[in-house]
Amino acid sequence: MGTDLSSSTSAVTGSMGKLATFALSFLFVLVLSSLIPSTEAYDSLDPNGNITIKWDVMQWTPDGYVAVVTIFNFQQYRHIQAPGWILGWTWAKKEVIWSMVGAQTTEQGDCSRFKGNTPHCCKKDPTVVDLLPGTPYNQQIANCCKGGVINSWVQDPANAASSFQVSVGAAGTTNKTVRVPKNFTLRAPGPGYTCGIAKIVKPTKFVTQDGRRTTQALMTWNVTCTYSQFLAQKTPTCCVSLSSFYNDTIVNCPTCTCGCQNNATQPGSCVEGDSPYLASVINGPGKNSFTPLVQCTSHMCPVRVHWHVKLNYKEYWRVKIAITNFNYRMNYTQWNLVIQHPNFDNLTQLFSFNYKSLTPYGGINDTAMLWGVKYYNDFLMEAGPYGNVQSELLFRKDPSTFTFEKGWAFPRRIYFNGDNCVMPPPDSYPWLPNAATRLTSTMMMALFAALAWLLI
Repeated sequence: MGTDLSSSTSAVTGSMGKLATFALSFLFVLVLSSLIPSTEAYDSLDPNGNITIKWDVMQWTPDGYVAVVTIFNFQQYRHIQAPGWILGWTWAKKEVIWSMVGAQTTEQGDCSRFKGNTPHCCKKDPTVVDLLPGTPYNQQIANCCKGGVINSWVQDPANAASSFQVSVGAAGTTNKTVRVPKNFTLRAPGPGYTCGIAKIVKPTKFVTQDGRRTTQALMTWNVTCTYSQFLAQKTPTCCVSLSSFYNDTIVNCPTCTCGCQNNATQPGSCVEGDSPYLASVINGPGKNSFTPLVQCTSHMCPVRVHWHVKLNYKEYWRVKIAITNFNYRMNYTQWNLVIQHPNFDNLTQLFSFNYKSLTPYGGINDTAMLWGVKYYNDFLMEAGPYGNVQSELLFRKDPSTFTFEKGWAFPRRIYFNGDNCVMPPPDSYPWLPNAATRLTSTMMMALFAALAWLLI
C-alpha cells in the first residue's frame, strides 16, 4: 500500500513538474514575442489596404504571351513617391522578355544564346521600373510613365494605378501551359512591402467606352502586397508636439525619438540650420541619397506635426496644425495626415486643407484624412524657411463628451504619409489648470477673513 502511494505521489510530482516546465516555457515565449517588434502588415486604420499587382494575358504569341501588368494602390492614405516603385519577380521556367511598353528592366542580362532578335531582358529575376514623364507616345500605354509615382486611393483615385505591357517568350502558349512568376518583390522605393504568391483568378473583363461590348483577358493572376512600417525603417520618421492656450507648457517630441545627435561616433548625422557650411553639406556627395539629412533637433525626426489647442468659444473650439519638414534631402509631394480624435464627428470648418472622413470602425467617425490643396500647399518643401504647411480646424462642441480635462483635446494618433508618428507620453500633456485648488484656496481665504472680522 505504501509503495503504491509512493509511486502515485512520484507520478503526480513528475506530472506537475512537466506542467510547470511547460507553463514557464509558454510564458517565456509570450514575453519574448512581446519584446520582439512585430513585422505584421495589419493597419487598424486601413484594415483592407494593400497594393494589388494584376497580370492580364491579352494575347498569345508563337512562343509566349503579351500581358498588361497593372499596379493598383488600394491603400487609403499611403502612396508611392519619387523615385517610384521597383517591381521584381522570378520566372518559373526559362522565360525571357522580348519587349516592354510603358516600363523597362534595369538590366538586360545574358542574351548570348539568341541569334538575330535580341530580347529586352533575359534575366531569371528581372527588375522593372516605370518610365519617366515625357516618354515618346509610341512607348506609352494608359497609366504609365509617371516615374513610378502612385497616389493614394482617397487622395487621388485617378492616379492610384500604374501599368505597363510586357511580351514574354519561351513561355507557355495556353492557359494550361503558362506558369505564373514567383517570388514577387515591391520596393516603393525602399523596403516595407511583402508580396504573397500569384493566384490565378477569373479573367478581367473590359467594357468599351460606349458600354455596348465587353471583352475579357485570356488569363489573369493577382499578387497582393502589404506594408509594414517596421520593415520599411527601423526608426520612426515623424513625431508629434503639443501645446494649448490654457497652459504655457509646450510639450516637445520625446528626446531621441528618431535618433540622437552623436557627433563623436556619427559625425554629420545632422546639420545646424544656421551653419555656414549648410549649402555645401546639402549639395555634397550624398545629395542624391534618400538617407535623411536632418536639421539638428532634440528629436532628430525628419517631420514634426504640432497640434495647438488655440481658442475656446461658447459652442466651438479651434485647433491649429503645423507640419514642419526637418529633412534637407526630401520634398514631400502629395503629403497627407491621418488624425484620430473623437471630435471629428463634429468638424465644422477646415482652412486650406482637403478633408475626408475615414471610418475604419464602422459607424464611429473619429478618423480624418487631411492633405494639401493642389498648387497651393500640397508640396511640403525641404527643411528651411519654407519647409512647413499649416491649417486650422474648427470643431463644434458636444456637451456630452467635450472637455479640456485629462488631455481630451489632443489627438489619439497621427500618421504622416502612412507612417505612425510618435506621440508624447500622456502624463506630459498640457493639463488644464486645477480650478478646484484655486476655488478651495479662495474659499479658505474668505473664511479666514470672515473669522478675523468676527474676532474684531
